[in-house]
Amino acid sequence: MEKSLEESEFLGKEKISKILLKLAPPVMLAQLISALYNIVDSLFVGRLSNDALTALGVIYPLQWVIMALSVGTGVGVNAYMDHKFAQGKTEEANKAAGVGIILEILEWALFSLLIVLVIKPFVNFTINTEQAIGDAIIYGYIVCCGSIFQFLDGTFSKVHQSKGNMIVPMIAQLTGAIINIILDPILIFGLGPIPKLGVAGAGFATVIGQFVTCLITGVKGFRKPPALKEFHHYAKRIFHYGYSYIVSQALASVYIIVLNFILGGFSDAGVTVLGLYYKMQSFFFIPIGGLQTCVVPIISYNHAINNSLRIKKTMNYSYLIAILFMVIGVFCFLVIPDKCILLFSKDAEVMKVGVVAFRIIGCSFFSAVFSLMTPVFFQSIGEGKKGLLISLTRQIFCLIPIFYLFSLIGLDYTWIAFPISETVAGIVGIILYHNILKKWGVSAFTKKEEKND
Repeated sequence: MEKSLEESEFLGKEKISKILLKLAPPVMLAQLISALYNIVDSLFVGRLSNDALTALGVIYPLQWVIMALSVGTGVGVNAYMDHKFAQGKTEEANKAAGVGIILEILEWALFSLLIVLVIKPFVNFTINTEQAIGDAIIYGYIVCCGSIFQFLDGTFSKVHQSKGNMIVPMIAQLTGAIINIILDPILIFGLGPIPKLGVAGAGFATVIGQFVTCLITGVKGFRKPPALKEFHHYAKRIFHYGYSYIVSQALASVYIIVLNFILGGFSDAGVTVLGLYYKMQSFFFIPIGGLQTCVVPIISYNHAINNSLRIKKTMNYSYLIAILFMVIGVFCFLVIPDKCILLFSKDAEVMKVGVVAFRIIGCSFFSAVFSLMTPVFFQSIGEGKKGLLISLTRQIFCLIPIFYLFSLIGLDYTWIAFPISETVAGIVGIILYHNILKKWGVSAFTKKEEKND
């Protein structure tokens, strides 16, 4: 379906507040629903054993890589399509979507092959308990090799979103999540003729839910790939816009793996707590990922037509919305961390380590708004290297070395690395962002705006 002129001009002429109110709620809800895949698995698997819960925590970084590749490619497709829509080149936009689908399939194939080769040594390197090792390998094989539907949905959803249609992806995510929630207890614990599958059941429930999501978004999200000779051109442009997202999100899996290794030197409880933290924070960080999704087409479109004032206005609204959302996260992590942990585990050691960790990490949430939202600005205007620098500062340059240094003092001190790294990365991001505004001749503090903004 081609994008109409009216749909194209919506991003360039409508009030920014109205655009975000239309686009953001369904996308943020869809992203929140998608977080339920890992959350629900952990809720039920936690009833099996603490080893099973640890196993899911070990595989979580690999699932993060899947998200980085699939969504990152889709983000590149989305940004490129909106640039072409702004130029009135609908055919080129659709060709890019077709190439995006092929890229998703290739990424899935290469990732699955890598998993088959490295998952056993990876799991053995991270944890020590025999039962947890076995559970992690089984779960990892299923959710990683069965992730083809998640990869395809990465582009299918962005095709809908590039046209301003946020409802279809939301319905797809909701449907897939409901199916996952229904199947989880049935496949994990067994029901009637269906045998008890344990962590394998959680993996199968996730894959089935992703299949349904992909089926819904693929109905009108599929685009025919262009001729092979055009493939390289479109692939290059897609990765030009999406590579910073892919790398920054993939880096998250790297630092989680490293942190798991450091925590494993204390106990498996530390590994479990880190896994629980990432599952709980997904309720607050992943919806912000939905906000990022909405911001990309707005900034990309207005950058294509050189409207810097609307870009600045978009960022201001985005920062405000994200901060308001983080208020809930700060409350949960600082005030009721024990109740959050009890949702997944009743283990005394996990509770002891987790309460301290959650309260310290919760202090980083407000500064995380700037380290998360600012890279999206650079990605949307084709300045991915600056966005990548912020992500590297946040996840590699600061977090890992500081985490290690504090681990020399004791387990409880390691978590201080989170608020420090988020604050430093946020400051770097704001400085770089203001430099771009200055280059454009736009003051970060001016009240001069377009009347319809």
